Amino acid sequence: MPEAPTAPMGTEAEPEDVIPEPEEINPLLADSDLPYGLPPFDQIRNEHFLPAFEQGMDEQIQEIEAIADNSEPPTFDNTIVALERAGQTLAGVQRVFGNLSGAHTNPDLQAVQREVSPRLAAHRDAILLNPNLFARIETLYEDRDSLELDAESLRLLEHVYRQFVRAGARLDEDGKARLREINSELAALGTEFSQKVLAEVNDSAVVYDDVDMLAGLSDSRIESAASEAVEREQGEGNYVITLLNTSGQPPLASMDNRAARERLHTASLDRGSRGNEHDTTATVSQILALRAERARMLGYDTHADYVLEEQTAGSVETVNELHERVGPIAVANARREGEALQALIDEAAEESGEEPFELASWDWAYYTEKLRQQRFDFDDAEVRPYFEMRNVLVNGVFYSAEKLFGITFVEREDLPSYHPDTTVWEVFDADGEGMGLFITDFYARSSKRGGAWMNSYRVHSGLLGGYPVVGNHLNVPKPPEGEPTLLTWDEVVTMFHEFGHAVHGLFSDVRFPTFAATSVPRDFVEYPSQVYEMWADWPEVLANYAIHYETGEPIPQELLDRVMEAALFNEGFRTTEYLAASVLDMAMHQLGPDEVPGPDEVMAFEAEVLAAAGMDYDPVPPRYRTPYFSHSMGGYSAGYYSYFWAEVLDADSVLWIRENGGLDRETGQRLRDTVLSKGGSKEAMELYQDFAGRVPGIEPLLERRGLIED
Repeated sequence: MPEAPTAPMGTEAEPEDVIPEPEEINPLLADSDLPYGLPPFDQIRNEHFLPAFEQGMDEQIQEIEAIADNSEPPTFDNTIVALERAGQTLAGVQRVFGNLSGAHTNPDLQAVQREVSPRLAAHRDAILLNPNLFARIETLYEDRDSLELDAESLRLLEHVYRQFVRAGARLDEDGKARLREINSELAALGTEFSQKVLAEVNDSAVVYDDVDMLAGLSDSRIESAASEAVEREQGEGNYVITLLNTSGQPPLASMDNRAARERLHTASLDRGSRGNEHDTTATVSQILALRAERARMLGYDTHADYVLEEQTAGSVETVNELHERVGPIAVANARREGEALQALIDEAAEESGEEPFELASWDWAYYTEKLRQQRFDFDDAEVRPYFEMRNVLVNGVFYSAEKLFGITFVEREDLPSYHPDTTVWEVFDADGEGMGLFITDFYARSSKRGGAWMNSYRVHSGLLGGYPVVGNHLNVPKPPEGEPTLLTWDEVVTMFHEFGHAVHGLFSDVRFPTFAATSVPRDFVEYPSQVYEMWADWPEVLANYAIHYETGEPIPQELLDRVMEAALFNEGFRTTEYLAASVLDMAMHQLGPDEVPGPDEVMAFEAEVLAAAGMDYDPVPPRYRTPYFSHSMGGYSAGYYSYFWAEVLDADSVLWIRENGGLDRETGQRLRDTVLSKGGSKEAMELYQDFAGRVPGIEPLLERRGLIED
């Protein structure tokens, strides 16, 4: 910033002669001068967000009023295209804020989130419930056959019309008023739920005062637990194991002490229903009731019916049938796996002379690992040295992308980031042209929500231009200073999975922002990412990254063979824990307004649903229990089935790829041209069939998962 002018030498300036410094520019409201429009993270401060939100909302309302009150007859350009152009300031602020709130939040950002969430809901309603605006859209929709629109433009018009109708544009004024109240309450409750979940996962970390309780964990993991205790001011000699947001916790596979395992797993399962300040059961009950009421107001039987109308599955019945078909198969396989684990427990008890015990949920991962070692003669500790994190990224993920698409990545240490643990990569297309930026953020921290995800900071469209800036986020425990980050096989697969979302964002090549990047139905958005998982164990890719971090030796073929043979091991458990959560999500959202359980009934309702579905197998709890089921309370409501639905498409596509060239540029270009570049510009199943050329069946998925039908 330039200095203020000074008075001439030898004179004294009067106070009124002093020229004030120019007012600071809010970096969220200025065009970024960084490559590809990367947000200037080093300039953005917490206090910038609220005024940026307010200006963004004000600008968009003015733009909307100009469209709605236009005296000219409605045309596609002056109404629909104008809507696409409106609100760009607000959209940019929301992307940056939403991403930082998930990846690196703090109390100030959380306060902003609590304030703006209901205001944004009201702002959205002010647009979608504007009668003059809807009248123009409806006129165009009714005349759509005579407008001679191209396919993408016609799809946009139909999409916008449905969006307004589904938002309540046809309700009377009393109905609109109540809808505004519901949307505002749901926005506030959604923020409350997410913030309580994060606070509770931090508050539920387990403190051990005896290192012997951690027997079985690696030295580095124990050292990290000791460091965590010091950071949390628990004192020397204590050890803290932090939790991930899933029911299962990685240390359970290694902890020898059964009582220590029970403490950790119980802490995980009890989150959000302990009756403390972070308890979410009342929040869940309120969210479900309001969603049910809103769906009924809009003409749908349930919230699930409302959501499924816009998904590729098409109906609640289709998803229920999927659960009913696969659920019993998964549980039967899980019970067989449980019997094998119980036999191992009994055998160990007989050898030691101790009293045998019944398999419990906190025993599953531990004895599964024992059985894995027994059957396949390896454990995670033997495999992880071959999966050093940066090497997996550069020589695995990036290598596969270059082979498929010709794209390359160059680290940009000169560009700012929002946290020291993040890395920014410039992406170059096959012709050498820069195409965007890719941000990696892989370590867990207390300011970061659980799970793994991809997001977009900038989105490209033909109408508005710009470049894609996308990020991938994992929650890998950070090792002690100076030690390598060694991944489990599941973490390796997750890295490939999230990169599948990243290329979906990077390759977007559509005209309208509404259809750009990953703007596809929820039950299709996981399809490209799940297909990308196949490259994690593709022989050529594995050979390039599965290298011992100390010796540089490749992973021995016989060890690799055992890893691959074990890939189907424990699949009954994995499918059952996932489907149990999916069944819960659908059951919660098939309730009418008068059927929603009260706060004190939420956990009993969960138990009843699992029992009715035949998924109440105690050793295998749902992957997410209701009080910390962020997918269901967030953007995947009545949509958690999407992962399984997308995997049906994925399994069939993998077969096609294996039969038609595999890891080569022709395969990559076909995937890019038919799916990855198209966003939501065509029907999702049409995109799938453009790529695979056929209608998928469920059999390839069952075979892949090794699920045996009785």
